[in-house]
Amino acid sequence: MFIGRDRELEKLEQAYQKGEFEFAVFYGRRRIGKTTLIRQFLREKDSIYYMAIEGTLQDNLAGLSRAVLAQTAPGSASPVFRDFASLLEHIDQICQTRRIILAIDEYPYLAASYPAISSMLQSHIDQCWKDSKLFLILCGSSMSFMENQVLGYKSPLYGRRTSQFRIRPFTYFESKAMLSGFSDEEKAILYGVTGGVPEYLSRIRPDRSLDDNISQLFFDESGRLFEEPSNLLKQELREPATYQSIISAIAGGASRLNEIATATGLETSGCSSQLNSLISIGLVRKETPITESASSRRTLYRLSDNMFLFWYRFVRPNLSTIASGMGEALYYMAVKPRLGDFMGSIFEEICRQYLFLPEVYTSLPFFLGNIGRWWGSNPVKKCQEEIDLMSVQGHSVLFCECKWRGEKVGVDTVETLLERGELFSYPDKWYIIFSKSGFQDAVYEQYKGNSHLRLISFEEMNRPSA
Repeated sequence: MFIGRDRELEKLEQAYQKGEFEFAVFYGRRRIGKTTLIRQFLREKDSIYYMAIEGTLQDNLAGLSRAVLAQTAPGSASPVFRDFASLLEHIDQICQTRRIILAIDEYPYLAASYPAISSMLQSHIDQCWKDSKLFLILCGSSMSFMENQVLGYKSPLYGRRTSQFRIRPFTYFESKAMLSGFSDEEKAILYGVTGGVPEYLSRIRPDRSLDDNISQLFFDESGRLFEEPSNLLKQELREPATYQSIISAIAGGASRLNEIATATGLETSGCSSQLNSLISIGLVRKETPITESASSRRTLYRLSDNMFLFWYRFVRPNLSTIASGMGEALYYMAVKPRLGDFMGSIFEEICRQYLFLPEVYTSLPFFLGNIGRWWGSNPVKKCQEEIDLMSVQGHSVLFCECKWRGEKVGVDTVETLLERGELFSYPDKWYIIFSKSGFQDAVYEQYKGNSHLRLISFEEMNRPSA
């Protein structure tokens, strides 16, 4: 059963119905569902689909030839074109009068086996396909390749694409459709440990408990996710050992460049370069306080992939224990009690996603722009302060506190957020407090007349249209 990606499919269908030349680029990390989305779009359409392989020019020429001829000349006497030039000329003839889709998956493998292919595609687009009925799709998992060698201005294909789709993990609210049978709190935890990656979510078994699923996926040598991050790094990066150390340092709490360099024993310059590589493949992101520019010196580094965060925090430090057959005991004794702490940053992300649900976004007091964290000095108390989520638009500002706790939020939490709001001079201030467990009666009583404060429980977040 196909779940989600409705927005992407709608855009693809609209483009397809035009009947004109289209060139769509798909990219995103492995396991994210790019191939599944493309195959869903191709259903019941005149289409050619080929997944390139890590092989020679001849391997990919033969594979693509078979895919093309099976759809355009079934029973052909010659099963393989003599070269890519002949293959593309054949496409030239077909697409002048026939609405056909040519989808090449894992395009970086094809380009590696035959570097001239991008220039050849560019030539055919300019000379023939731009006035044809062809719908061309190139898809790849190598983020850096797709961004630089397909979409980048130095690429022969630069400026030719008519649409691009960076396929991202599901949000918590999208993930819920794949997690029937679990409570909302359990769904949030499963979303967190899988990072919202559809392929990983599909491995969750509804006939098993939350704990059994996590234990068997991560803390068993035969588990689907036991070695997944390590394997992905080997596919994306050369000499992944150093990158493993960097990710481990960040997962363990190091967030500044000097902290990460110290934790890994790397020179700062080398550490910075490797962090940039991890940023380019979407595993790490830079953060600056929301009120400051991207060039701010107060930069922090955080993991973008929550499954990597979970794995490097709880699995990698305990590989020997898991290999000895004690993974289940490890999970129940050392990991499960720390899930609440792990979920703190995940809940912030869920709250951010909630604010951008259409039915919620349109009900907010002003249209949000960028939203992010803030940290800085409190000159009155002479201490460092943090705000979980903050958004500024003109003279209006929104401050949010996100609490993933077992107990209800009390008046002290509200007072702290209001006090932090006073660090800023915006005239129009709004406040939202999100709480997994709801709020004490005293909070509702004391702030019932404050129209600039909203109290939102996790229960309410799971029924936003109510």
